[in-house]
Amino acid sequence: MRTVTILGATGSVGTSTLDLVEREPNLYRVRALTANCDVTKLAAAARRTHAELAVVADEACLPALRDALAGTATRATGGRAAVIAAAASGADWTMGAIVGCAGLEPVMAAIGQGGTVVLANKEPLVSAGEVILAAAAASGATLLPADSEHNAIFQCLDPAQVAQVRRIVLTASGGPFRDWSLADMANVTPAQAVAHPNWSMGAKISVDSATMMNKGLELIEAARLFPVDPDRIEIVIHPQSVIHSAVDYVDGSMLAQLGPSDMRVPIAHCLAWPQRMVTPMAPLDLIALGRLDFAAPDPVRFPALRLAREVLRAGGARPAILNAANEVAVAAFLAGRIGFLEIAAIVEHTLDSYDPPAPETLDAVIAVDARARIVAGARAEDRTA
Repeated sequence: MRTVTILGATGSVGTSTLDLVEREPNLYRVRALTANCDVTKLAAAARRTHAELAVVADEACLPALRDALAGTATRATGGRAAVIAAAASGADWTMGAIVGCAGLEPVMAAIGQGGTVVLANKEPLVSAGEVILAAAAASGATLLPADSEHNAIFQCLDPAQVAQVRRIVLTASGGPFRDWSLADMANVTPAQAVAHPNWSMGAKISVDSATMMNKGLELIEAARLFPVDPDRIEIVIHPQSVIHSAVDYVDGSMLAQLGPSDMRVPIAHCLAWPQRMVTPMAPLDLIALGRLDFAAPDPVRFPALRLAREVLRAGGARPAILNAANEVAVAAFLAGRIGFLEIAAIVEHTLDSYDPPAPETLDAVIAVDARARIVAGARAEDRTA
């Protein structure tokens, strides 16, 4: 029986992971579940799975969690240090699904235990890629990608034939505004931006998909995960989100992974790896699909793609700055303080205004992140003035 910890258990990825774990109670035992402050969902999940530990990052929510778990064998703790301790509790398999840079330290703590760590949040590899990969090499941890795109590449890329890879094709839905003009995009509301046409996701990642920053972050992730020249990673718009990504080999063969737009598919691959497990997903009906469409992305309407490729080439602290500024700008947009098109503008301003040395430790990454947030926040305030 494999022990499982889910960091970010009440978000969309966390609940999808729980759904799969609960279908195989004889194979998985839940060691720890964490959430920010959604006591109702966290306590319900802990009760259903008989979790050993439930943790809220917001310590003010701990009394309510203890009340909700009264009469159970589940221990309840709270605070940032408690989340990190839960991540370091030695589970065989850990899902890292805490949104934003709040997930950096817990993921690093899990990696330090040397088990299997599944990365669903982009920030560890984007902001601290070199640090994270070095820590995994030191501890012997296995890193698996849960993003549908990276998981698809993982399934199609033969490690013994990396030299034979001509390119990686990273597919993108294009989000809800892929066919909109810049004039129309200027008036996008938060409600429109979070209404993804294919995927059910949280608000932040949905906005990232709408700006295509999500694909820019995935470009950086792919360059960290797979030993392929970044210039050979191509982004292609694929509105149906059926082909999740592909690997093109020098002999002309292209291997692609297809599946429904449901995160339980890549999560199941990571959960059972190196085996496979049954999921509740219906077989893909190619006849019902009828057609698959592809197009080149528009860097003018979606400047986030250009920014991501520029920071990937520059390296150093640039990816961490990009990520931090984007988080601040997206939060400002969701709060109604800036317009949709200003998200990328604020990110670019932050990159132009702040250029520290490359961070070599996790603490240095966190310091870069904190400073970038201040610069981006000040710019966002200027935009609302």
